[in-house]
Amino acid sequence: MKRVAAKFIPRLLSEDQRANRLDVCHEMKDQLKTEPDFLSKIITEDESWCYRYNPETKQQSSQWKSASSPRPKKARQVKSNVKTMLICFFNIKGLIHFVFVPQGQTVNQQFYLEVLKRLRDAVQRKRPELWWSGEWLLHHENAPAHTTLSVRQFLMKNGMTTALHPPYSPDLAPCDFFLFPRMKRGLKGKCFQNVEEVSEKMTEALKAITLQEFQNCFEQWKKRWDKCIDSQGQYFEGD
Repeated sequence: MKRVAAKFIPRLLSEDQRANRLDVCHEMKDQLKTEPDFLSKIITEDESWCYRYNPETKQQSSQWKSASSPRPKKARQVKSNVKTMLICFFNIKGLIHFVFVPQGQTVNQQFYLEVLKRLRDAVQRKRPELWWSGEWLLHHENAPAHTTLSVRQFLMKNGMTTALHPPYSPDLAPCDFFLFPRMKRGLKGKCFQNVEEVSEKMTEALKAITLQEFQNCFEQWKKRWDKCIDSQGQYFEGD
């Protein structure tokens, strides 16, 4: 026996929620078998807060020391209240569209509809092969602004099919397990002057992500479907 710390997870999943995660992973795998280029048709989206100051992780703040030297000490710090929200869309070939939400604006259905309109323009300019084929899928989470009637009607009217995503599953969302951690990794522990500088540095970090990294993300996504299935729908990270 050994004493271990508890693993923090987004929520305790019900039996139906675990079954939903399993069903989605099986269906995505089946779709990939039927269409080998299935993943290249997906454009995935999510939102994330970007802070004026975001503390380093424990790993980032670690230091080399000898056996006789004292353990380094560091004051505990918290995230800044000054922040801006980023909405980002990308596919296997890289970034397609991103926008920082204006201060005081909430991501409601009206705002998200405007974002989707700009996304369509960006797809036409940056991914013309997807635009002309009309076979691309939008993968986004089940946030209230994403599932309102007006948004569903807009997607249907414009032939924008949505890819499946189970609720409460950040471990199966490419933005959550790849894009946002990768973007913020080198910016933790740095303090910016204002929201404008936060947006500027986050934009630089986004544009620094390579094509190979985006491709690896989608390969990792496939492996995560298998891990979810192997764990019977439970969260698998940290096991």
